[in-house]
Amino acid sequence: MTSMAPPAVPFSSTDPSSPADDPLTSDERLGAHLRGLRKARGLTLTQLAEAAELSHPFLSQLERGLARPSMASLERLARALGTSRVELIAGSEPPRADADAQPSFVAAGQGVSGPYAEGTARLLAEGPRRFEPLEFTGSNPQPGDHYVHDEDEFLTVLEGSVVISFGPFGERTLRVGDSVYCRSRTPHRWHSPDGTPYRLLIVKEVVHGDGADDPTDV
Repeated sequence: MTSMAPPAVPFSSTDPSSPADDPLTSDERLGAHLRGLRKARGLTLTQLAEAAELSHPFLSQLERGLARPSMASLERLARALGTSRVELIAGSEPPRADADAQPSFVAAGQGVSGPYAEGTARLLAEGPRRFEPLEFTGSNPQPGDHYVHDEDEFLTVLEGSVVISFGPFGERTLRVGDSVYCRSRTPHRWHSPDGTPYRLLIVKEVVHGDGADDPTDV
C-alpha cells in the first residue's frame, strides 16, 4: 500500500482562474472527474485504492480536491480506471457550459498532452463532448500491458506502422490508412514492429459518471 504522494506541480502549463460559473479549483475538478469515472466503473473507494496501490484516506482526499497526486500516482489511477494520465489531466481543465454551441478549436501543437500507454497523446478537442479524439505518437518496440476499458475505441494509422494485439482475438499489423474499431472491454495494445516512430488518431467514447458525493460509498 502506497502512502500519500508528495505534492506535484500543477497539471497545466497555464492554470487559469475558474470562471464565475465554475467555482471549483483544478484539484476539485480532477477529484470530481476521478469520482465520476470510479462510479462509472462500479468501483468503491476501497476497491480503487487497492487496484491503484494507494491508501484509502489519500484517495478520499483526492476525490474531494484536498490533495494532488504525483505523476506516478496518477498513472496508477489511470491504469486502474482503464484510462490515461492525459485524459485524467484534461478532467482538471475549466469546462465550457453545455449550452455553449460555439465550435471548439484546437490549433496544431496546442491541446492538453501527456503520457498515454507507451507513448504520448495530445487531446484534439476541449469542452463538453461525446467522444475523445487524440493524436498518439510513439516508437516503442515492446507492446507493454493490454488495456481494457468500458469505452468503444476507434484507431487509424496516420504515419508508420504498428502491430496491435487484441488478446484472445490475436494480432494484426496496421499501416498508414488502416483502421480498427474495438468494442467495449476488448483487450488491446500496440507497438512498432521495428522501433521506428508512428502516429495514430484515436477516438474514444467519453464516460459520464455521477461525481456526486455518497457517504455510503467506501
